[in-house]
Amino acid sequence: MSLKEQFIEAIRGRAWEWGEIATGDLNFSSELRKACEANTCGNYGKNWGCPPGIGTIEELKAKIGLFPKALVFTTKYDLEDSFDFDGMKVAGENHRLLTTEMQERFGASNPVYGAGCCTVCERCAYPDACRFPQKRVQAVEAAGINVTDLSRAAGVKYNNGEATVTYFSMILFDE
Repeated sequence: MSLKEQFIEAIRGRAWEWGEIATGDLNFSSELRKACEANTCGNYGKNWGCPPGIGTIEELKAKIGLFPKALVFTTKYDLEDSFDFDGMKVAGENHRLLTTEMQERFGASNPVYGAGCCTVCERCAYPDACRFPQKRVQAVEAAGINVTDLSRAAGVKYNNGEATVTYFSMILFDE
C-alpha cells in the first residue's frame, strides 16, 4: 500500500474530503503572516505551532518544498446556525484530534499542518524549547498558506453550505 493510500485509510470515515496538491502549487501569502503578526487569534509569540516560532515564510516554503506533494484533508460539521460557536468549538476539537492522530502516526517522516495553533500541551513552553517537537502540529495558515486557494488547488470545498464549518489540514509526502 502506498503512503498516500495509508493516509487515506487513516482518515477514511472521519474526513469529509481529501485531495492531493503539488507543494510547488501552494500559494504562500505574506498577508496571512501579517494577520498573525497583528495577533488576530492571540497566539502570536505564544505557541510553537505559530509565528514567530514556526519560522519565516521563506523557511517554511523551503521546508514544505522538500516534499513534492501534500494530501489535504477536511472535516465538515453541521451547526445549529451560523452563530453556533459551541458547535464550532466541538468541531474544531474533533478535527484537531484527527490531525493529531495523523501527526502521531506519520509525522516523524511526513510533516502535518493543521487548523489553528498547536494544542499538544495545555500550556505551551514557548519561548523555551518545545517539550514535544515530535508531536507538534503547525498551523496551515501560520505557514502563510491561503486555505481558500489550497482548497481550490486540491479540489476540495472551502464552503460546504450554510450552518456548517469546515476545517483543513495537510500532510506532506514524497512518492
